[in-house]
Amino acid sequence: MDDHTLLILLTVFVFLAAIAMLIQAGTLLGLFIVARKMQEKVSALTGPVTGIIDTSKKTLQTVEGHIDRIGKSSNAILDTTKQQLVKVDELITDASTRAKVQMERAEMVLDDTMGRVQNTVSFVQSGVVRPVREVQGIVTGIRTALTHLGRGGRPTVDHATADEEMFI
Repeated sequence: MDDHTLLILLTVFVFLAAIAMLIQAGTLLGLFIVARKMQEKVSALTGPVTGIIDTSKKTLQTVEGHIDRIGKSSNAILDTTKQQLVKVDELITDASTRAKVQMERAEMVLDDTMGRVQNTVSFVQSGVVRPVREVQGIVTGIRTALTHLGRGGRPTVDHATADEEMFI
């Protein structure tokens, strides 16, 4: 290649590099302009956003205070409930124990009463009913004897046969 061709080629490459640098500079200038516009828009939003952030912080602090109070109140309610449940449990245990003791006493009274009733029935049986039966037996014997003696002599044939049939 000769020098002249080389020089032309070199000039073309330098020219192309210069154009590329100009395009690059234009792109950077465009990016700079867009960044400025974005900065202006963001700056315009910074004030309201800062206000919203401040309001959010205040609201968060207020909510935290309420949550703390609610937590303390809930713990107090739970403590009171536990104490009341312990008292109710003691009351139920005491009532159950007393009811059990009263049931045992009632059972002992019932057993004692049943024993006394049984003794009384035995006493009446041996003291009143047995002598009445004995007297009734004696009266029946006397009545039968008087009936037999009051009949007179010998029994008729029909009566003797009936007595024998009953005996057999």
